[in-house]
Amino acid sequence: MATQATPNPFLAYDGLPLLGEGRSPEDVLTELLARDPGREVRQVGMVDRQGRSHAFTGSATRDWAGHCARPGYAVQGNRLVGPETLAEIVRVFEDSRELDLAERLVLAIEAGEETGGDRHGARSATVTVVSDQPYPLWDVRVDDAEHPARELRRLHGVFQEEVLPTIQQLPTRDDPMGEAARQSLG
Repeated sequence: MATQATPNPFLAYDGLPLLGEGRSPEDVLTELLARDPGREVRQVGMVDRQGRSHAFTGSATRDWAGHCARPGYAVQGNRLVGPETLAEIVRVFEDSRELDLAERLVLAIEAGEETGGDRHGARSATVTVVSDQPYPLWDVRVDDAEHPARELRRLHGVFQEEVLPTIQQLPTRDDPMGEAARQSLG
């Protein structure tokens, strides 16, 4: 679940448990937005474990704003140079299905920036991927960069080489010791 434009973090805090009950993203989002007096300045998208997705763009978000929700993903954008940015992000994401999710997200961010991205200039970019454990598998963030997509690409490479192998050896629910501990004791 992601909220942006003028975000409301309670959409995620209140929505994730409802999704966990098996409710559809459309039902959850409809309920949450009905109680949110600021909904018209917000964007929110959500995807559940089954890949069902739903998104919303309020009528008072900054131009250009829109979203795309398809099975397995939801994309939102506001203050974009135009709909071509969102369309290119979607195209690149869909055309890269053979790659892992973190790489697909970086490619999509790069595509958005290459088409003009944010009308006011992007300064940050983030990729967070949670897999089958409650902690993130990928968590790469760029803040206050002249070219955030380029910096994200660089940090993605560093993370993949230096951090990801460590995360993959952490304890899991199925392996409470974890490979790193086994090797330390070994």
